[in-house]
Amino acid sequence: MKKIQNPWTILDGYNCFACSPANEIGIKMEFFEEGEELICKWEPSKHYEGFTNVLHGGIQATLLDEMGAWVVARKLQTVGFTSKLTIKYHKTVVINQPYIYIKAKLTEVKRNLAFIEAHIYNYEEQLCASAEMCYFCTSQEAASSSFHFNGCSLEE
Repeated sequence: MKKIQNPWTILDGYNCFACSPANEIGIKMEFFEEGEELICKWEPSKHYEGFTNVLHGGIQATLLDEMGAWVVARKLQTVGFTSKLTIKYHKTVVINQPYIYIKAKLTEVKRNLAFIEAHIYNYEEQLCASAEMCYFCTSQEAASSSFHFNGCSLEE
């Protein structure tokens, strides 16, 4: 498993709620690649609680959605925008566990649409949530000129 380099950390003002390490209230996701899959090991905290000791469903949606965006960045080397996000919540994600896993992979590409599956697993590796996503992908030229994206590589 290899860590993916965040290509936006060099930009002034980069403050993504999901993946910026500088956002004080953000969730600070980091991403790894293992074969066709992207993986994030993330530590839940009380800041993102819904019901007592339960990770808020909106935060789970954010985790899944961000995984989709990073699959587009890493696997297709461009940026994409969520067109459709369908989530099924299978099991409560409790926040008093050391970490959870979010895993995602590209399942299909049709012209400028990327289809992605993502899953959240608890510390015991039980499935807690699953998502099917569709992303509208820009051209690599537009990604570079409009969104300051010049590729997503692995750290050495």
